[in-house]
Amino acid sequence: MLPAHVRYRYCRCVPAEHEPGEFDSPHFGSVAGTRFGDVVWRDEIGSTNTELLDRARSGAPEGMVLIADLQTAGRGRRGRRWTAPPGTSLMMSVLLRPPPGPLPPTRAALVTLAVGLAAADACEQVCGIRPLLKWPNDLVIAGPAGPDADGHGAVRRDRKLAGILAESISTQGLLSAVVVGMGLNTGWPEVPAELEGVATSLNLESGAPVDRTLLARRVLEGLEARYELLCRAADGTGTAIVLDEARRNSATLGHRVRVSLDATAVASANDARSLEGLASDLDAEGRLLITDDVGTVHTVAVGDVVHLRPA
Repeated sequence: MLPAHVRYRYCRCVPAEHEPGEFDSPHFGSVAGTRFGDVVWRDEIGSTNTELLDRARSGAPEGMVLIADLQTAGRGRRGRRWTAPPGTSLMMSVLLRPPPGPLPPTRAALVTLAVGLAAADACEQVCGIRPLLKWPNDLVIAGPAGPDADGHGAVRRDRKLAGILAESISTQGLLSAVVVGMGLNTGWPEVPAELEGVATSLNLESGAPVDRTLLARRVLEGLEARYELLCRAADGTGTAIVLDEARRNSATLGHRVRVSLDATAVASANDARSLEGLASDLDAEGRLLITDDVGTVHTVAVGDVVHLRPA
């Protein structure tokens, strides 16, 4: 959680004028005290990220937000599909245009951390549930250890609550726009059989309906505070605050992990397509540092992480 002098500047009470679980789209419009002054609601859309990226390329200003009740072509990382029935998720994307000094293209991943932390705060404020950040882009409810898919070994059975996808547009080596989308499970009637023990929803964790309108406001308020920190100065002082908060709220750091790697995911000398070791830290760009069994530290930019038993 952010320091109090930062956090409470953006904390405002919003009276509920709608049924829990419904989205109060006619009255949303903007979020006071933030840069998010243009919040657009869609009953149905292909992908909030895709449309907002198109708008960004056409010159849409920073602070535009797109929220949808149903995505027919929602996307996650590595092109994976993200689907959810109407009324069961908060699906939103935000458009940011970072200044070139504090946030060069190599640090675009920090915006993903900022959104994750904002969403974790929002879940706690609205529902009393505090999820953790699973690197690189998920919110999870931490679970116990159990056997892996092959029936041997032990993995920690975290349940996924949300996924985050950041996509950037660079022009002449500068980061001209970042669109960050999030799908947060809010109103599942029950956990589908195929997702039992793998995913969950805020209403099932809290035992009560979730006010998606208030939740969205809280996410945007929390993002405003952290994004302002990231953009504060080129010396990295604001970035250090966000990274420290991400470390404290990480479900990954301090645990033994196995990472399935993309071809260009590791910055150290390693030709393997998977890596196992202790998730020891995050670097200044939000990349994961993994210490293997012989003490070599590997810097991982992106990959699929499995949490093994705590180290």
